Amino acid sequence: MDCTSCKGVGMLELTVAGWVLAVLAAMAVGLSKGGLAMVGIISVPLMSLVMSPVQAAGLLLPIYVVSDMGGLLAFRRNLDRRVLMLALPGAMLGIGVGWVTAHVVPVRGVTLIVGLIGLGFALNALIRPALDGAPRRARGRVATVWGGLAGYTSFVSHSGAPLWQVYAQPLRLSPLVYAGTTTWFFAIGNIVKLLPYAALGQLSAANLRTAAVLMPVSLISVWAGLRLVRIIPPLVFYRLITWGLLAVSLRLIWQGVMG
Repeated sequence: MDCTSCKGVGMLELTVAGWVLAVLAAMAVGLSKGGLAMVGIISVPLMSLVMSPVQAAGLLLPIYVVSDMGGLLAFRRNLDRRVLMLALPGAMLGIGVGWVTAHVVPVRGVTLIVGLIGLGFALNALIRPALDGAPRRARGRVATVWGGLAGYTSFVSHSGAPLWQVYAQPLRLSPLVYAGTTTWFFAIGNIVKLLPYAALGQLSAANLRTAAVLMPVSLISVWAGLRLVRIIPPLVFYRLITWGLLAVSLRLIWQGVMG
């Protein structure tokens, strides 16, 4: 695919198939901000079918940020502040590390690691039903580690959700509080990521104009995700996100191995 600007428009040149994938990626971003966090992780892999993962991440970041606004409005009262505040310092550190090492660490390797961690957690949750039992208490050290890893992988490829889930799912928050806390965590991280992304040249005019076209699709999808989260029973919700984590992790492993 040639990613030069379109004549007179200044957007990325995409084929019909490319635009279909872009719309699907924008829908995935919106659904994730409406509470279905694991859906969002497929956005970069989808766009990576028609452009480099680095360019895909740059294109999607503005869509994430705008969609975050809808998610924050929807979940303004549904969050666990303690869980969030414990994880944020690690996330900021992870984003900083991602910025400093952006030209050193291959995205392929990070993608593979994220997939393997997510796969291990999902299989453990499915094989050991005890994870559906008593909730764990959020602890600072654990929050810092997983928050940092989620921040780093979110910076690299917007794929922090599996690592965040390893930290947050065992806490057994209610579906709305889980979705809201997740939305707040990544919304804050995405705003922070704007500066390093701009410094690295990933927010080009063509990317921004193309993102602007896709933003309405994402915002509508935020509403759809919110509706789904409100009607899904808690047990079904956690089962769905576990199976979603399994599917996405397998996809990331395949992407990491195949390149």
